Amino acid sequence: MDNIYKPVKCEVLDVIEESPTIKTIRIKPEEEFTFQAGQFISLTVPGIGEAPFTPSSSPFEKDFIEVTVMKVGRVTEKIHQLKKGDIVGIRGPFGKPYPLDKFKGKEILLVGGGVGLAPLRALFLALLHTINDYKKVIFCCGARTPKDYIYKKQIFEEWQSLCEKLPLSFRITVDKKDENWKYMEGVVTCTLDNLDMDVGNGVAVVCGPPIMMKFTTLKLLEIGFKENQIYLSMERKMYCGVGHCRHCLIGNLFVCKDGPVFTYEELKDKPNIWV
Repeated sequence: MDNIYKPVKCEVLDVIEESPTIKTIRIKPEEEFTFQAGQFISLTVPGIGEAPFTPSSSPFEKDFIEVTVMKVGRVTEKIHQLKKGDIVGIRGPFGKPYPLDKFKGKEILLVGGGVGLAPLRALFLALLHTINDYKKVIFCCGARTPKDYIYKKQIFEEWQSLCEKLPLSFRITVDKKDENWKYMEGVVTCTLDNLDMDVGNGVAVVCGPPIMMKFTTLKLLEIGFKENQIYLSMERKMYCGVGHCRHCLIGNLFVCKDGPVFTYEELKDKPNIWV
């Protein structure tokens, strides 16, 4: 877009309740708006304010964009109150995407927890669109409890049904199971035990709460991933999107311009990367 400060008007098409604290907002821009997996947008609620989010829909979807939002403050609370037909705005896209050209011919491991599954959903859908470019895709998903899972229908039904015919598999866990849970129990790092993949020809992508990202990264290093094979999505630090507010600085790196996708090699010596 020519003016990065002017939002594109969008109509709310649907509001999907994912969990007690998370909703997915489906919007339709009034003009063409494209992004790549890993980039982010700023979503504006007129008269209230705006906040940055990584789209959770496929970059190849042309009819709408989805953002998945956890209710954590004033703006996100108003986003949760949106209903079909409401008007919002979006700015962007901002930041650098996942380098999918570098992923070609490799085995891809996605590790996500909680609302961190949102950016990974966009990446996963992009990978599905070009699935023949990759040796295999393993998606490791975590949540606190079964009710806290987002994208339940996709994860437990639609996507797993593809595993029989595509080089695709899922490892699914919760911190605390209930009587109906039939998958793993434990923090998401337990899904990384006994991985069936060629780590030397692998790429790992991690997104989730800071503590989860820290211990997942340490586990990946332990099982043989190199620092430049681990990609971290640092969108939680984003704010203005254009490098003016300095809110997102990690050392000398702007998350909004140099990221939000980084390799661990780029971040490992920066201060407070997990804060």
